[in-house]
Amino acid sequence: MFQRAAAPLLVVAILALMVLPIPAWLLDTFFTINIAVALMVMMVAAYMVRPLDFAAFPSVLLLTTLMRLSLNVASTRVVLLQGHTGPGAAGAVIESFGHFLIGGNFAVGLIVFAILVVINFVVVTKGAERIAEVSARFTLDAMPGKQMAVDADLSAGVIDEKEARRRRGEVAEEANFFGAMDGASKFVRGDAIAGILILVISVIGGFTIGVLQHGLPVGKAADTYVLLAVGDALVAQIPGLLISVAAAMVISRVGKEKDVGHQIVQQLFTSPRVLGLTAGVLGLLGVIPGMPNLVFLAMASVLGYAAWTISRRPPPAEAAPPPPPSADAEATWDDLQPVDLLGLELGYRLIALVDKNRTGDLLTRIKGVRRKFAQEVGFLPPAVHVRDNLELKPSGYRVTLRGVIVAEGEAFPGMYLAINPGGITTPLIGTPTTDPAFGLPAHWIEERQKEAAQMAGFTVVDSPTVMATHLSHLMQVQAARLLSRTETQQLVEHVSKLAPKLIEEVVPKLVPISTFQKVLQLLLEESVHIRDIRTIIETLAEQAGQTTDANDLARRVRIALAPAIVQQIYGAVKELDVIAIEPGFERLLVQALANAQAPALDPGVAELFTRTAAEVANKQEELGVPACLLVPDAIRGAISRLVRRVAPRLQVLAHSEIPETHTIRIGPILRGASA
Repeated sequence: MFQRAAAPLLVVAILALMVLPIPAWLLDTFFTINIAVALMVMMVAAYMVRPLDFAAFPSVLLLTTLMRLSLNVASTRVVLLQGHTGPGAAGAVIESFGHFLIGGNFAVGLIVFAILVVINFVVVTKGAERIAEVSARFTLDAMPGKQMAVDADLSAGVIDEKEARRRRGEVAEEANFFGAMDGASKFVRGDAIAGILILVISVIGGFTIGVLQHGLPVGKAADTYVLLAVGDALVAQIPGLLISVAAAMVISRVGKEKDVGHQIVQQLFTSPRVLGLTAGVLGLLGVIPGMPNLVFLAMASVLGYAAWTISRRPPPAEAAPPPPPSADAEATWDDLQPVDLLGLELGYRLIALVDKNRTGDLLTRIKGVRRKFAQEVGFLPPAVHVRDNLELKPSGYRVTLRGVIVAEGEAFPGMYLAINPGGITTPLIGTPTTDPAFGLPAHWIEERQKEAAQMAGFTVVDSPTVMATHLSHLMQVQAARLLSRTETQQLVEHVSKLAPKLIEEVVPKLVPISTFQKVLQLLLEESVHIRDIRTIIETLAEQAGQTTDANDLARRVRIALAPAIVQQIYGAVKELDVIAIEPGFERLLVQALANAQAPALDPGVAELFTRTAAEVANKQEELGVPACLLVPDAIRGAISRLVRRVAPRLQVLAHSEIPETHTIRIGPILRGASA
């Protein structure tokens, strides 16, 4: 209850300070609270790890600024009303600041105040304002890249939907935070300007009141009112300086793993070369006659000893390649290992990624990839057999399917892959490469460049995520080959638990297990998910009496799955942008492909058609529109096989596969040679 009322009560107190007369003892209390709050804000800013750890800072900045200004108003009123009674008229805090800090000399106080204002306004506030402005712009520019990184982790199975929503919310909060800080930094700047104006007004007003109203001598009036005004200004300016430094620390944070103190110590005082060279320079200065030799030589000794101590620490151990097997071991039947259905081979530097003792989480990510694949595609893929391979590059990896290499790549532990989603021209310091999963231009960068790359809009992922995403993409592409007889039998057993009567009537009574597997593979070859296994089996039950051909059964299953297929391609839209074939060219294709006894399609025509289809598909993807070709039912399968090699992401739909609830809009037209 108190927490909810804290902000309104503080606002009421601020208004009361501005309007109501405040006694000196209460003014001392509020000044003390103001200094305490400034110190607390400074400590929180120093110990926070992420900017969002202090997400309330823009509001705190506003309230503390208003509090200081209201205290200035209240103290100025007391000074002007009671200043003629002596230096303690405005309370003990202002009096102590006027005497202890500046020795009771108002000229010194004016100079000290001017220096503090220069430090606060020109150095700290100006720099913080610029950093806030740039950070806000870069954070907003980096939002798409960060959102894509979250989507990449979700696609790779590294995180679930709940964690993805949390991360997306964090990205949005971070953008809102830096946008708010860009505006809130103006409060600090305005506070510094207001401090100068309040001091000038207080000095002129107090001097005038003291001389004209209270009849004080000019010297005494100046000494009394100016001293009180300067003390009042210093009391407000020191907390203001603390708040300004805290604001600068919050928005200048780089990295999200450690607080500022840890970062400074780790990055500034851990290099023996830096400490040693600094000690050497100080030592040379210390032996020059006329220099403060003792101080320079003492500091050089301390830094030299620190450099020597750090240099004697043992370096971190690197992963060594595993020892080769013994050469004189007898061959046994155990040496004959079955071919892995799905394998991942690693170079020796990547072994640490699967070592839990070294906080390697690649195996956990692979489990997430398999779980994600099962949820999306509709069957549990085989386990991924991970092993080392000394024939690979130290940082290389290889994915095998039934013992055949299907993909290779490199990953560098401790580094990050910055992927250019398109249109980013900001240069990066790193090793140029391409994203192994989707072929996008990318750079391998070091951890210290991660924040800058994200702000520039790059999608930044670590090495395990790169490998997991690559594996996930390959599993999606090779889904048909992953569905072996073992996986098909396991799928049948799983369905029998959910609908035992349904599966018993169809598989294997009406449809042999081999035909059932072939139908599923034909669907998977064209990226059709088989999650809706009930509809597939029910369609097979209806159609098995009319045909036993797997291709014909797969065609009829596709018609039954048409709403799911269209939704998988287009999402929730009801108007479908499709690619069509010019009618004359379409008739030529139907004559050549629809009838097995008809003359084969001319190779030149086939090459022209596939090349044109690939070009149009690429243009559709560049426009952000799904690439989908609409063809007659009789040639859908043949056309799909024809374009699959040159345009694997081009989907081919038959007219009967368009649901009645959807409409089509003809886009690009594929034309023959006559066009």
